[in-house]
Amino acid sequence: MNRRIGIRKETKSARECRTPITPYFAEKLMRQNDLYFVIQRSDKRVFMDVEYEHCGVELADNLHNCDVIFGIKEIPTHEIEPDKTYIIFSHTHKEQPYNMPMLRTFIERRCTLIDYECIRDERGHRLVAFGYYAGLAGMINTLWALGERYKRQGIATPFTQLQQAFRYKSLIAARRELRAIGEAIALRGIPEEIAPLTVGIVGRGRVSKGAQEIMNLFPIQDISPVDLLKIEKSGNFSNKIIYRVLFAESDIAAPSLPGRPFVLKEYYKAGQTYRNIFERYVEYLSVVVNGIFWHEKMPRLITSDYLEQLFRSIPHPKLTVVGDITCDPCGSIEFTHRATDVEHPIFIYNPLTRLPVIGFDGEGIAVMAVDILPSELPRDASNSFSELLEEFVVPIAIADYTKPYEELALPYPIKKAVIVLSGKLTPKYAYLEKACNPLIY
Repeated sequence: MNRRIGIRKETKSARECRTPITPYFAEKLMRQNDLYFVIQRSDKRVFMDVEYEHCGVELADNLHNCDVIFGIKEIPTHEIEPDKTYIIFSHTHKEQPYNMPMLRTFIERRCTLIDYECIRDERGHRLVAFGYYAGLAGMINTLWALGERYKRQGIATPFTQLQQAFRYKSLIAARRELRAIGEAIALRGIPEEIAPLTVGIVGRGRVSKGAQEIMNLFPIQDISPVDLLKIEKSGNFSNKIIYRVLFAESDIAAPSLPGRPFVLKEYYKAGQTYRNIFERYVEYLSVVVNGIFWHEKMPRLITSDYLEQLFRSIPHPKLTVVGDITCDPCGSIEFTHRATDVEHPIFIYNPLTRLPVIGFDGEGIAVMAVDILPSELPRDASNSFSELLEEFVVPIAIADYTKPYEELALPYPIKKAVIVLSGKLTPKYAYLEKACNPLIY
C-alpha cells in the first residue's frame, strides 16, 4: 500500500506562498517510489492546485489521512493533529520563547517533529535551506529601501526605479532591472554627496552568496575591511563604483583576552569569550547586510548603545539602511525589535529615542527585517528547496516513528534533526524541556 504523504497549506502568514515539494518533484518521487502525495488546497500557493492535480497529486481540504506531513513555517497549535510526523522550520532549537507553546503541543499530542534547519552534515553544514534565496530577495529589498530612503532625503539615485522583490514576476525579471541600474551607475554615477557608496555584507554562507550575486550585477570593487577605514579619507574613490566589503567572522569579533588568536569553532561554541570589533567599521558603511548565524552567547553585530553614540557624535552618519536578513529579534542587530512582513517591510529606527516607526519617513536609519524573504521569490525558491530535499523525502516517509530513537532508521542528517519523537524530546534536544515547560522548574 502506498505511503500517503501530506503537503500542508501555509497558514502562519498571508504572504507565505512557498511549498516544500513542487508538482514536478512530487510526480518524480511518486513515479520512482511507493509513495502517494496529498496536497491541502490553497488559493495562495505559488504552484496552483491544478498544477499538482495534473501531476497525479490528490487534492484535499485536510490531511487527516496522512501520517507524514511536509510544510514550511510554524503551525498554529490548533492545527497540530495527534500522532503525526511534521517536517517544518519550527524555530525552536534556540529556545525561541514565541514557539515554545507549539513545541509543547507537539509533545502533548505525541507527534514527531523534524526541523529542516537542523538537517546538517557531519561538519555542521545545512543541507536543506532557503538561505540563498533569502540573500537574493533581501539584497533586492535592501537596495530598494536605499533608493526610497535617499529619495526622502532629496537625493536622486538610480535605485529609485527598483521595486520590492515580490513585485517581479521572476528572478530573471528582477535581474534584468538590476542590471539596467548597474549600467546607469557605471555610465552616470551616483550623486557625489553619497559617494563612496559602501555596502558591507556580513557572513559567508548561503545568505551571503545570494546577496553577493545581486551585487555582482553592479559595477563593484571589493575592498577589505581595513581599506574601508581609509577609502573616504584618501579621496581615492569613484562615484561610478559601489564598494563591497565582505566580513568574515574574524572581522566582526575577537577574543576578549588580548593576544589570543581567533578560533572559529571556539567563537561558535563559546561566543561569550569574544568581543565585538565590527562596530569600528559601521560609520564608514552606507549599507549593512546581516547574514550571519547568531546565538545569544555571541557578541552582537550592532548594539543600540553604539548606534546612539554614533548618532550623537555624527548628526547625519553615512549608514542609511540595515538589511537584517538574519532577523533574530533583539539579536545580532539589537534594534531589530521584531520581524517585519512583506506588506510593511521597512521601519525607521531612531537611535536617540530608540523608537521604531513603520515606513520610510522619520529620523534615523531604515531597517529591512522581513522574516519570510524567500517567499518574495516563491517559485524559484520552492524549486531549489525541493531539489535539495528530494533525497530525504523517501527515508522520512517510510521510517517507523514508533521505534525508540536508537533504533530509528534514518540517514544521519535527518536523524539529528528529529527534535521530538512520538511526543518525547530526543537526547540532542533534551535541553528544551525547561523552555517548553517553565512552570515545572
